[in-house]
Amino acid sequence: MESIGHRTWAIPEGYIPGRSSGAEDMASHETLCVLNAGDDDARVEVTAYFSDREPVGPYRLTVPARRTAHVWFNDLDDPEPIPHDTDYATVIRSDVPIVVQHTRLDSRQAENALLSTIAYPVTN
Repeated sequence: MESIGHRTWAIPEGYIPGRSSGAEDMASHETLCVLNAGDDDARVEVTAYFSDREPVGPYRLTVPARRTAHVWFNDLDDPEPIPHDTDYATVIRSDVPIVVQHTRLDSRQAENALLSTIAYPVTN
């Protein structure tokens, strides 16, 4: 299949709530959703930016050809965990075109909130 998407994406809004209510599988989290519709594996790098300190990254992952990956930002830990209760933004770079979506589940109260949006594609 022909590749779709872009090689660079930006998510300017990020925030992992520091607490949750309810079951563990309903923990407050943010998800990086990546679609690789092409015929080659995507080597993806994620860099996190903050308002009060230098960026962190890259976090590296591979999304196989013709597959999707949903990665919790909460689980990124190399080179260091993304801090909770902290505003951040991310830039996602791939060696092949991909499509990126951002999702947040905020379960700090019993009435959960879910936010999802397509990332900003940077034309290169």
